[in-house]
Amino acid sequence: MVGGGIFAVTGLTIQLTRGAAPLAFIVAGGVALLTSYSYLKLTLRYPSGGGTITFLNRAYGTGLLTGASSILLCLSYVVLLAVYAFAFASYARSFLPADAHAFWHPVFLNSVVVALVVVNLVGPGLVIRSGNWMNLTKVLLLLLFVGAGLSTPVDWSRLAPSEFVSPVPLVAGAMVIFLNYEGFELIANAAREVRDPRKTLPIAYLGGVLLAMLLYVLIAIVVVGHLSVADVAKHSDYSLSVAARDFMGRPGYAVIGVAALLATSSAINATFYSSGRLVYTIARSGYLPAELERKVRGESIEGMLIFAGLTLVVGNFVPLGAIATMGSAGFLLIFLLVNLAAVKLYRETGGSRAISAAGVLATALALGVLCVETEENPTSRYQIWILLGMIGASCVVELIYRGVTRREVHAEHPSAS
Repeated sequence: MVGGGIFAVTGLTIQLTRGAAPLAFIVAGGVALLTSYSYLKLTLRYPSGGGTITFLNRAYGTGLLTGASSILLCLSYVVLLAVYAFAFASYARSFLPADAHAFWHPVFLNSVVVALVVVNLVGPGLVIRSGNWMNLTKVLLLLLFVGAGLSTPVDWSRLAPSEFVSPVPLVAGAMVIFLNYEGFELIANAAREVRDPRKTLPIAYLGGVLLAMLLYVLIAIVVVGHLSVADVAKHSDYSLSVAARDFMGRPGYAVIGVAALLATSSAINATFYSSGRLVYTIARSGYLPAELERKVRGESIEGMLIFAGLTLVVGNFVPLGAIATMGSAGFLLIFLLVNLAAVKLYRETGGSRAISAAGVLATALALGVLCVETEENPTSRYQIWILLGMIGASCVVELIYRGVTRREVHAEHPSAS
């Protein structure tokens, strides 16, 4: 969860919610926490490499809803990759003179996507081996950022309730950054490989969300406490580096810039690694062409290549604000269906129907507020059409695919790993 998103959209969050930015991370984290409970109960009952796809199959069968949702999940991950690539480019260009930013931003964005595709093709094992130390390094650097920021004078007046936006824009702003929490969804895909799942998975799901929430809130406090909203708006794409420069000088600026490059590149790397398996799983279920089930040297690369191509399109042609809205809305819709699945299957899972129902209400309310607030703003209204386009494309692709291939769809597949 603590990946490229926190570097990419913290500045955007502060612009949208002002002094209420820490509260916005709590609101988004609360929705994620309720949803992670549903995921926990479903994962314990239906451990499978299929993860979310398995849960949707169990609750809704193999009809259009599950098929279209599977494709929407893929598109949401494409959007997430675009956020990571955008953030990498923003922090990379921050080391260059301002007049060079326009030229180098797309160069960095495209280069990191292509380079990490090559890494995944040539040495997929390197992705796994490098993941732990890169994650440890970026978290340590973020803790250094928080510790140094809180140990120097903070302008607490910027965090006063008088600096908050009203409740509806606050919730809408919180949902724009919801994608910062979506990583817990991938835990379900590793359920069969987990030792002592009844002890480990609650810590992974619930503890993971809570720890991420705490770190995000502290980061937001430091940034708001050291930068005015005007300063954040001026450097929105790399606001953490600018905040670090305020209390750590130029070395702090460089350290956080390096942390951002590590975080975003490792997030892209890991998502590429997962995307091939995700597409493979969906294809094995029958929702995508059988050609996507092929493996090269034991790895599913077709899905990764499709994800990479779409990431380049979205990253180069869609603004960051729209990308964040699209990604968060896509995941909120998927999580709404998963919470509803947990309600429907609560007798089988042994979960609390009330908690999962609260998750349904929270995700539905959050998605509704995000869409309404986005539609009412003339500058962001077009983003609703992009979201509707994602949903419509998912349905159309699934309908056409089923009509043309007549391929059998399986509620359970023999191998999803």
